[in-house]
Amino acid sequence: MTTVRQRRVGKGTEAAEDQPSEEKNVKPDGKILSDHTGGKLWNVLSVTVGGIVAISLGLLTSVYVATLHENDLWFSNIKEVEREISFRTECGLYYSYYKQMIQAASIQQGLHGLVYDNKTESVRTINILERMNVYQEVFLSILYRILPIQQYLEPVYFYIYTLFGLQAVYVIALYVTSWLLSGTWLSGLLAACWYITNRIDTTRVEFTIPLRENWALPFFAVQIAAITYLLRTHLQPVQERLTLMAIFIATFLFSLTWQFNQFMMLIQALALFILDSFDMLPTAKVTWLYIIQISGLLLVCVLQFFNSMILGSLLLSFNASVLIARTIQKNLKKGGLLNRLVKLIFHVLLVLCFTLLINKFIKKILNLESDEHIFKFLKAKFGFGATRDFDANLYLCEEAFGLLPLNTFSRLSDTLLFCIYVFVLFLMTVVAVIVAFRNLSGSNQVQLMEKMEECTITLKPDAAYNLIHTLLFGCLALSTMRMKYLWTSHMCVFASFGLCSTEIWKLILKCIHLYTSRRTHMIKYSIPIITLLYISYKFWPGIMDELSELREFYDPDTVELMNWIKSNTPNTAVFAGSMQLLAGVKLCTGRTLTNHPHYEDKNLRERTKQIYQIYAKRSPEDVYRILRSFGTDYVILEDSICYERRHSRGCRLRDLLDVANGHIMDGLGENEPDLKPSLYPRFCEEIKKSLPSYTVHFTRVFQNKTFHVYKLAKHK
Repeated sequence: MTTVRQRRVGKGTEAAEDQPSEEKNVKPDGKILSDHTGGKLWNVLSVTVGGIVAISLGLLTSVYVATLHENDLWFSNIKEVEREISFRTECGLYYSYYKQMIQAASIQQGLHGLVYDNKTESVRTINILERMNVYQEVFLSILYRILPIQQYLEPVYFYIYTLFGLQAVYVIALYVTSWLLSGTWLSGLLAACWYITNRIDTTRVEFTIPLRENWALPFFAVQIAAITYLLRTHLQPVQERLTLMAIFIATFLFSLTWQFNQFMMLIQALALFILDSFDMLPTAKVTWLYIIQISGLLLVCVLQFFNSMILGSLLLSFNASVLIARTIQKNLKKGGLLNRLVKLIFHVLLVLCFTLLINKFIKKILNLESDEHIFKFLKAKFGFGATRDFDANLYLCEEAFGLLPLNTFSRLSDTLLFCIYVFVLFLMTVVAVIVAFRNLSGSNQVQLMEKMEECTITLKPDAAYNLIHTLLFGCLALSTMRMKYLWTSHMCVFASFGLCSTEIWKLILKCIHLYTSRRTHMIKYSIPIITLLYISYKFWPGIMDELSELREFYDPDTVELMNWIKSNTPNTAVFAGSMQLLAGVKLCTGRTLTNHPHYEDKNLRERTKQIYQIYAKRSPEDVYRILRSFGTDYVILEDSICYERRHSRGCRLRDLLDVANGHIMDGLGENEPDLKPSLYPRFCEEIKKSLPSYTVHFTRVFQNKTFHVYKLAKHK
């Protein structure tokens, strides 16, 4: 740690550590205090040590989550079907395409099977590469086929080790971002340690491995690190071009691997828009970032066979609107405070109107409705009227799409992360408001630096961007728990930066009239080291206990079901059931499905609602007719859904179906006045009584404690 304490050379040097001083440190008599050659060697040594620490922490994180995964499931010892069942819900669906590519006779046949897929949705041929973000599975399967590793590594291990390896990239990117912001790799070390000790709230990779966010977030973190570097001052043209290329590649890979990319980048574009409006970022660099977002998303659109959801995204409409509005208002950043405020308000309204008009025009021309369920969900979530829409309520009733639980903050506070984050966030926000006001007032920059030097130093462009980034993604996480992983990882970066920042400690000490350069350096290094020691002392024993705790995968009912399907049904059989279960059916057995968990398609959403009538109060004739319309041969009923107790009344799947069908819900409680009793009992309960009206259409062919499988009669 002594090397970190001695990063600055010479007494009284107040230049930020992240940027080399352009002037020699000279005594009043003109003698040179520091040797530039020695200083450069010291910087090289510090960067080398910091880089080694970053790579080591990244690799340790990968090993850590891989070990947790192995210890939790005993993955190396369980059967192949059990390994595949462990990829729950949509994870199993994505992994099935990797398995499909591996098992194909050739790469060309594998790709053809994805482009002309007729097993994911029965009686339909869909293009998987267009509908889903599975290029990573395609690339990985091709890599596995061409590399000489088949004898040494099973396909499933090649897949999961790649995802765990990306965690190393993730941690290194967080480390580098914090290092760039603070100027010391001690900040990166603290950010990485916080990420690991707050693992429950920063990642879920060890139990949802194939989830799209686990592919995408490492690239998003790399993009943020590159943007942070781009926003530094005094970059050489070559450095700037290389950084822009890195941002483009990271943006493209992030967009390619996650279907929600457009919404995350829209928030990022909004952050850039806010900062540019208040003169906190160089306009030229902001323009380049807008263009990179547009070009990256359009390239993904081409690769996804002109996916309509991408073309109709708000991000493309917003970025285009900002660029158009900027050309219309060329004198936006000139004038006094009142004049600037009026121009800014008009600019915001202009961008908003252009965005809505362009987006509405595109959706009208292309007849797009792929993302309407998201806007219905948002409308209901934020109280703009109740809805009986089945899809919106399905999201509203899921805990992952609810508000961030309060116990999250208590867990984050145990490691001191949240407490320090709030302190740094408050301080930086106050400074940002002051700087924004002074920028709008048109104050002379020289006078600004003289009167409030500490504010301008603290809020450099890279710090300003990360401040707005963490604020906006914090709002997203607070409103939607599933998105907390975008916030908590950046929280580690922002808090560690604040704790190791010379500018922040200088500002605090000047405010209480205790500032000296020596005292600033002492606090800057001592408090992070004390924090690291506290984290190590409190959480190291728990991590060791966690690593020594051994469990085993155990789901005999699902294993029995999958084995029965493989042994007793034809390869061409079509299965209906819940989205989550059917993803596993496709992965484990290769049978054709009626529906699946990838919900970003209007026709699929309507199809799923129809299939789910097996849990509603409908006649056997209606259910049979619906299932046969989708070519169903077998239907799987789950007791855990039919007699669900996980959700409260009103949020159980059968309640959502009853309300959507206009029927009174089961159990004690209020019902809306226009709901009426159904003429029929609940299908999933009544079919088990083997009444003639049911057995004429459905024959039970398998059952265990959890599942009941019925074969549909084929009437002429």
